[in-house]
Amino acid sequence: MKLAIMGAMPEEIEPLLEYFKNYKTIEYAKNKFYFVEYRNQEIVIAYSKIGKVNATITAATLIEKFGCQKLLFSGVAGAISRDLKIGDLVIATALAQHDLDITAFGHPHGYVPEGSVFEKADQDLIKIAKEVALQKDILLKETTIATGDQFICDVQKKEWIEDTFGAGALEMEGAAVALTCNALNIPFFILRSISDAADMDASFSFDEFLKSSAKVSADFIISMIDKIVDKS
Repeated sequence: MKLAIMGAMPEEIEPLLEYFKNYKTIEYAKNKFYFVEYRNQEIVIAYSKIGKVNATITAATLIEKFGCQKLLFSGVAGAISRDLKIGDLVIATALAQHDLDITAFGHPHGYVPEGSVFEKADQDLIKIAKEVALQKDILLKETTIATGDQFICDVQKKEWIEDTFGAGALEMEGAAVALTCNALNIPFFILRSISDAADMDASFSFDEFLKSSAKVSADFIISMIDKIVDKS
């Protein structure tokens, strides 16, 4: 089995590359893909760059060109739920595009014809994540995650997203990855470490916590890989 690990930014995959150390780099589609041999398993690591289109291109490339059969996403997100604090680890049970709007045609926010508002994550991978959290004595929180091509720092917008989609966190790639993986029948899992509170102070807290949050997420993903390999 070939596994894919994605992030959106270089900082989100740097802890992974530092951990694995030895890797081969292939450039394709104006991006770099890092190939790792780990416990007789091939892993392809990539960061997509920010946004839904970039995330879709990278996820599709990992699956269609490089043959990855499971995809794990490691990164950071902003909290919109008051129950989430900086440093919390969050897994997406479902994802929606908060900036997709054809309500003028009578559809709900986030919906396109022949699709659905929410894309559900793979239950087997979520189960593995819970096992890892138990072993590490980590409080792992589950929520719907909202995705859009906007960095949200407006309180009213944050509240609208929470009310409309029941989302606890937001970011800029997850739902695109989810839609791509589900369209291609590839199990996926998205882990986010809360790096900011998605409020007016977001720019400050994001810069401060990005690297530390990415390390927490990467460590968790590595433990998940070990368990996936053990079960295969």
